[in-house]
Amino acid sequence: MVQSAPGWKLFGKVPLRENAQKDSKTIQQEYEARMGKAANPPSQSQHGRRKNLEFEPLSTTALILEDRPANLPAKSAEEAQRHRQEYDEMVAEAKKRELKEAQRKKKLMKERFKQEESIANAMVIWNTEILPNWENMRHTRRVRELWWQGLPPSVRGKVWSLAIGNELNITHELYEIFLSRAKERWRSLSETGSENDAEASLADRESSLDLIKLDISRTFPSLFIFQKGGPYHDLLHSVLGAYTCYRPDVGYVQGMSFIAAVLILNLEEADAFIAFANLLNKPCQMAFFRVDHDLMLKYFAAFEVFFEENLPRLFGHFKSSNLTPDLYLIDWIFTLYSKSLPLDLACRVWDVFCRDGEEYLFRTGLGILRLYEEVLLQMDFIHIAQFLTRLPEDIVPEKLFGCIAAVQMLSGNKKWVQSITRHLKWDLNPKPTGEQDQVQSTAPPRPPAH
Repeated sequence: MVQSAPGWKLFGKVPLRENAQKDSKTIQQEYEARMGKAANPPSQSQHGRRKNLEFEPLSTTALILEDRPANLPAKSAEEAQRHRQEYDEMVAEAKKRELKEAQRKKKLMKERFKQEESIANAMVIWNTEILPNWENMRHTRRVRELWWQGLPPSVRGKVWSLAIGNELNITHELYEIFLSRAKERWRSLSETGSENDAEASLADRESSLDLIKLDISRTFPSLFIFQKGGPYHDLLHSVLGAYTCYRPDVGYVQGMSFIAAVLILNLEEADAFIAFANLLNKPCQMAFFRVDHDLMLKYFAAFEVFFEENLPRLFGHFKSSNLTPDLYLIDWIFTLYSKSLPLDLACRVWDVFCRDGEEYLFRTGLGILRLYEEVLLQMDFIHIAQFLTRLPEDIVPEKLFGCIAAVQMLSGNKKWVQSITRHLKWDLNPKPTGEQDQVQSTAPPRPPAH
């Protein structure tokens, strides 16, 4: 390859470029000539010390070890000894760093092997003992403890499906029907620019096309699998489009794409849709995705009860800063932490959320606040809001789940379900949508015909 300019490496030259005009020795000789040194070449002893050098030392290390150039005073014995000692110390320090790094890598590798072995053992237990006897074993102490440790990726989707359930009785065939309707709507819009369905509103059109398309492009952008041209782009588009036809009363709401994407990564297409629709039909998710402000405020109020109980200092700091839960909880709940936490951590949160229900979402929020309590206590309103909106990416899983485990979801002998039920009963004028009644475990409403 033709190179255009001379270059140097540490301790030596790279091959000279073809059009190089002068090498380093030529330049040095010209400099010495200008300084009147050309007529006085170095002594034989000086020349002998450097005759084996094909380059001028360019690094600190080389300058320490090598004698000075001929045109400079020679090193004294004491200085040479001191430089040798400094060099030896530098080498020893470098070796120490290398050893420390090797030990760190060895420790990480050992932990990784241990984790992989644990996952493999857990996978066998889930596949051979728990899943075949799901109804009898799901609530046992052993299974709950194993569940807390995180589900093996190979069984995660299956366990999530079983835990979420299918109270809406959605079948694969029903998914295909609503997917066909969604595709027909998109086709009609792309061809005519208007809906054939006279009942469809402008908001429907926007949610079906523009908003879904925009949100998909912003869903896990670092993975590059959901963006246009990625392997899961059309799949995610299909699941979200089918849902807007299945639940036109809800439509598409920003944040849904993250939930659907996590399910798609762990389940087949139709099963992901079934889990998605049933998950969004849970009381908490329905309150948020239908943007029922009254219900959302009641969830925030219940959350603050346990916030004050578990973290009184931080609670007081938030109050004095006028920082309300909606500023950080909405994003966490809307995406079930899949946008706020690293994906592997978010999946572990989902594991226990599928086990414990909505209570665990708010417990996780308190766990995050507990983990960063000392940091948050030093911040003002703006910095707290920014910090909680974009959590650090280097969260240590063990520390986070340790903080979550330390959260007590008990306030004045009242558990979460009792506290949220009490807050929900304050709603004296419930809307005829059925969300409030769902808290009492009644059958979920059927979606309107489309």
